[in-house]
Amino acid sequence: MRHLNFPKAQPPYNPEEWAGVNPRYSHLLEVPTSAPIEQRAQQAGARRWHYLDNLPVLVEQGLEPIGTILCVHGNPTWSYLWRTVLDAGVNERAPWRVVAVDQIDMGYSERTHLDLEGERRSLTDRIADLGDFTKALGLDETDKPLVTLAHDWGGLVSFGWALEHREILSGVMLTNTAVYHDGIENIPAALRLALGVHEWGTHDSTAFIDVTLGLAQNEGRLPAPGSAGAGALDGALPQPVGQQPKRLYPSPLNEAIYRTYRAPYAHSAWREGVRNFVGDIPTGTDIPSYTPMQRIAEQIRDLDVPAFFQWGTKDPVFQRRYLFDLMERMPQAKVHRYEKASHLVIEDYDIASPMISWLAQTFGTREDGALVPPHNVEAEHRAARARRHSLTAGEGATAEGAVPAAFRPMLAALTERANDASTAVVDMDPKGDGTSVSVTLTWAELNQQVNAAATRLHALGVRPGDRVNLMVPPGARLTTLIYACMKLGAVIVVADTGLGIPGLTRALKGANPSFLVGIPAALSAARTLLWPGVRISVEPLGSVQEKLLGVAGSVFTAPAADGTPGAPVPTPTVVEFPSPVPDADAAVLYTSGSTGPAKGVVYTQRQLAGMRDAIANTYGFAPGSGLVAGFAPFALLGPALGATSVTPTMDVTRPKTLTASALASAAAAIDASVVFASPAALVNVVATADELNAEQSAALAKVQTVLSAGAPIPVPLLEALSALVPNASLHTPYGMTEGLPVTDVSFEMIRQAIAEGTPNAAGEVLDPFARDGVCVGFAVYGAAVAIAPLLQDGSVADELTHEPGVTGEILVSAPHVKDRYDTLWVTEEQSISTPGWHHTGDVGHLDASGRLWVEGRLAHVLLTSQGVLTPVAAEQSAESLPEVRRAALVAVGPAGTAAPVLVIEASANTAALEARQSASGLKRALLDRVPGARRFPIAEGVAPFELSQLVRQKVAEDTGVELAAVLVVHEHPTDIRHNSKIDRPALGEWASKVLAGA
Repeated sequence: MRHLNFPKAQPPYNPEEWAGVNPRYSHLLEVPTSAPIEQRAQQAGARRWHYLDNLPVLVEQGLEPIGTILCVHGNPTWSYLWRTVLDAGVNERAPWRVVAVDQIDMGYSERTHLDLEGERRSLTDRIADLGDFTKALGLDETDKPLVTLAHDWGGLVSFGWALEHREILSGVMLTNTAVYHDGIENIPAALRLALGVHEWGTHDSTAFIDVTLGLAQNEGRLPAPGSAGAGALDGALPQPVGQQPKRLYPSPLNEAIYRTYRAPYAHSAWREGVRNFVGDIPTGTDIPSYTPMQRIAEQIRDLDVPAFFQWGTKDPVFQRRYLFDLMERMPQAKVHRYEKASHLVIEDYDIASPMISWLAQTFGTREDGALVPPHNVEAEHRAARARRHSLTAGEGATAEGAVPAAFRPMLAALTERANDASTAVVDMDPKGDGTSVSVTLTWAELNQQVNAAATRLHALGVRPGDRVNLMVPPGARLTTLIYACMKLGAVIVVADTGLGIPGLTRALKGANPSFLVGIPAALSAARTLLWPGVRISVEPLGSVQEKLLGVAGSVFTAPAADGTPGAPVPTPTVVEFPSPVPDADAAVLYTSGSTGPAKGVVYTQRQLAGMRDAIANTYGFAPGSGLVAGFAPFALLGPALGATSVTPTMDVTRPKTLTASALASAAAAIDASVVFASPAALVNVVATADELNAEQSAALAKVQTVLSAGAPIPVPLLEALSALVPNASLHTPYGMTEGLPVTDVSFEMIRQAIAEGTPNAAGEVLDPFARDGVCVGFAVYGAAVAIAPLLQDGSVADELTHEPGVTGEILVSAPHVKDRYDTLWVTEEQSISTPGWHHTGDVGHLDASGRLWVEGRLAHVLLTSQGVLTPVAAEQSAESLPEVRRAALVAVGPAGTAAPVLVIEASANTAALEARQSASGLKRALLDRVPGARRFPIAEGVAPFELSQLVRQKVAEDTGVELAAVLVVHEHPTDIRHNSKIDRPALGEWASKVLAGA
């Protein structure tokens, strides 16, 4: 590589020293300049540009690029930002030429040192610069697709260029950036700080650069051993020539990557571009770039090209509001949010692979060198789904999971019973012991209130398609508001309070509702935590409180003197409610779980109706049925099912607060035939059963069906529960936020399945596959289940099977499976990669009768020296021992040779036994006499020898798995909502440290 001698005021150019970059990508080009500032400075001539270009490597490998990606960095990075994209473009199936520029005065492009009093290189100049560069490189003459890719202030520059090159522009890709700021709203605090210390922070020191690099959340994307740049990461990276000041702000980036980013800005003379970029931020009308920014922001609305945005939501500079602004200007964009990523999202996640995937779906691929037309996963999935669920019941509904495509709106039952004086909704009084009724609405009253509330919401600005976040406790008010939003064609946003404040905030900011309707506590939290949406109170607040909380108005009037709840605020305007649109969005649901940040799941009107129909047909709901909704989401379905519904007195954020007395009183209030409650709630119901009086026990005896979903329910709990509801069939449907229910199984079926998989007196096993998991039964009405077999590397096969005993990922198809994940394009593409099916991320198998057995999560599969293992079988085996309360199987060591380790919670009896055996005589006597002391825990760490041997022998006998170790913890880390979804990755890290002696 030739080392050019730059002037002293230019950074030294040594591509071999750049960590993770193939030096052959690096190029220099003399480019005639037409920038206005050059003309005014009488410097018109040529400027030397540095850029990275993977074309030589593509040519060398005989790969003809499908098109070109033009990458534009922001401040204070350079073309190095895009190194993973350059590598990803060298792809036999989807080859793309990637050209990443260093803007003038940045990176290793020429430092101009223009001496113009009070002037700096502005947005207009930089757009002209980029045009000069693409002309000089010959990109303006391309006959292949050209797609821009930009970050930070490179977004405005690339958009400005794109508007002037519409004839060759084929698409737009963005990471964190912005195209508009109104000049009234404050710019982000990080930028205000940068402007406040402008000269010192950007030019006199490396503070601005260090702070920016400090925003990285991970160590950086390191190249694979042996690849270009790997030697530098092995410690061979020389110190870049020139001054390298000490970091002024910490960064998690790998040292080699950090130094490479920083090298072209080591001297203050090399940082003039950094200073000028910050000085050109269009904060107001007095900044030269403000007017061109406004023009660009408006004109991109007319850019009718495909777009793909990938965004780090923890960015303190280019915050979510800028993403939502871009989405409004370019509604055709596909979007993926990375909730744990920040400003340098490309350093936090592999965003290059999703780019290539999106490009392949948009512009096609190559096969044996020939161009293959685009293959759009989403379009193919929707077509396959439509074909599958357009079959009528007579055409194979039972065999194929197909159902009639007729659409019955969610509001149909409410409309049909508009004059019905029978009870529709009941609220239990939260005061006292929760056994008395506080509110009763007939169907006629509910219908009237829904219409009036919809009219009031319309007066407050709610329109079809608007997202409305409802932060109201379950009950008549929430039911009224849900159906009022449906009446308007608005989209309800339901975020599970079990997410906790951080998770709730993340979910609501991700959903970006236009309105937030809530109780005072929710409105106060919204103001403090900056939750999005116009704030609307459920009931009137005092004028001072309304002003303090920024409330636009209330939906209902104040309660009467006797405590009777108020009615919707009268509104004289007559609203013509729109007809339901089957494929319009209806809801965005967020629930807590164990698979990372909660994902927003979007349902259309048709899919919500499908959920209603699946439940009605599976469990025999008929008009007049009484439903106790002990699980808040099911309160949404009561009126749609034509069922009388009641929510028992409980804290919905803490399911274990539901008592047997409260459940029974709710059941008695509506003569309930169906109860739905979470497993955690049922645990406490059983625990408080001795509080029931004769009347309450009689009410529970009338219950015909009990449903509980969200986590596996142990057989002993079902046995105890059956004693409380002796005439009920207990069902534990399997499903997820993306689709509920998918399968159903009764307690009787579970017993039968277990019996079939257990040797009888003669040693015979009726069904050898009826074991090694949690039995969740058969697919419900309209649904189908299939298995994608697990491969040896932990991935799954493309072909689906229904063969008994084959373990793999569980795929489901049903009319009521979600429409999509909300602004999570990558996740959505993975979930629908098999057209017409949803990849659940769970693993399991079918038995000989076609029942589904769940064996755990795909992410928790262990790749061990014993082969591919799923966790549930070994965990169930250990948990069958009285000494083990709960167990989790984790992997310790490299994938493929990992050791299976079981982490258990010892039962109280075991803990007491171990404590007694190790205690002195006096202490042993105390342990025997003091009940509380029986919970004396075994020390966390490696299990005692006798306990370890007992567990290892049991697991080996039942499953054939040879455990490498048994460890003990006092309590597994679990989810908030169900208290049962164990965080196995966290346990795996802990186990690794324990076994390593850390």
